Amino acid sequence: MRSPTRITTAKPHLEGAGVHLHRGFGFGETTPFDPFLLFDDFRNDDPSRYRNGFPWHPHRGIETITYVLAGTVEHADSLGNRGTLGAGDLQWMTAGSGILHQEMPQGDSAGRMHGFQLWANLPAKHKMTAPRYQDIHAADIPTVVDDDGTSVRILSGDFWGRQGPVASIATDPRYLDISLPANMVRTIPIETTRHAFAYVFAGSVRFKDASDPRDVRVEDPMNHGQELTEFAGNRSLVLFDQGDSIRVEAGDEGGRFLLVSGEPLKEPVAWRGPIVMNTQDELRQAWQELGDGTFIKAQPA
Repeated sequence: MRSPTRITTAKPHLEGAGVHLHRGFGFGETTPFDPFLLFDDFRNDDPSRYRNGFPWHPHRGIETITYVLAGTVEHADSLGNRGTLGAGDLQWMTAGSGILHQEMPQGDSAGRMHGFQLWANLPAKHKMTAPRYQDIHAADIPTVVDDDGTSVRILSGDFWGRQGPVASIATDPRYLDISLPANMVRTIPIETTRHAFAYVFAGSVRFKDASDPRDVRVEDPMNHGQELTEFAGNRSLVLFDQGDSIRVEAGDEGGRFLLVSGEPLKEPVAWRGPIVMNTQDELRQAWQELGDGTFIKAQPA
C-alpha cells in the first residue's frame, strides 16, 4: 500500500496577465513528480482576478492539459485552431517543436471559474514532434460508477476496464477525477512503476497506509482547530511513495480528488518559463529561435 510521503497546500500564485490561481507544484524539483512538471488550480468567483487570462505565449517540449469544471476557456493558437472549453471539457495540447497560444477564461452565469492545468514532460525523442490539440467534450469522457456509488471520470489512460478519450500520448499518463460517497473506503490500484499524486478539491478524504496506524486526513477548510501536523486544508496535494495501490476514505460529506500517475522519464530537465528541454544548449536555442522568428516549425503537408 502506498503511503503519503508529502502533503502540501497549493500556494497562491499570479500568472498570465494577472490570473490569481493556486499552484500545487512547478518550477522546482522535478524528480518526485516525473513525468509531470506543474499543476495549477485556477478557481475563483471574482472575474477581475482571472478575466485578463493568459495572452499569447510560447511552449516547446511539453504537453499542457486543461480540465474545466466551471466557466469557459477560449483558446487560439499559431496553427489556426480556435475553440471554447466548457464545464467538464478537456484539452490536451502537445506543444512539441513549438506553438504559440492563448487561453482566456470566462466565468459562468454566477461569475465562477474553475479549472486545472497540468504540464507533462515530453521524452527527448518527442520534444520536437509536430504540435497538436486534442479537444475532448465532456460527453466523450467516460464515467464509471461502481455499485457503492464511487464515481470515476477517466480523462486519460485505462481504469476499471474503460479507456480515456485522449489518444497517442507519449508518457501514457492516467488522469482520473474520483468522487467518493460519504464515509466510503476504497483501494485504488496504481502500477508500482508509476509516480502518483492526488489533489483534493471538494469534501474531505483520508489517505492511509495499511502498515502505518497514523492517518493523514485532508479536510475542508471550514473545519478549524485540527492539529497542523496531522491535518491539511482543501487544495491539498498528496504525493505518494511506492506500492501497488492507495487506500482512501471519504469523510461525512464525501470527497472528490484528482488522481494522476505516470511512468517517470528519468531524463535531464532544462527548464525556463514555458519551454522545457533536456539540455541548456537546447533551451538557449529555443529562446534564440523565439527571438529571431524561427520558433514555429513548418509542418508536413
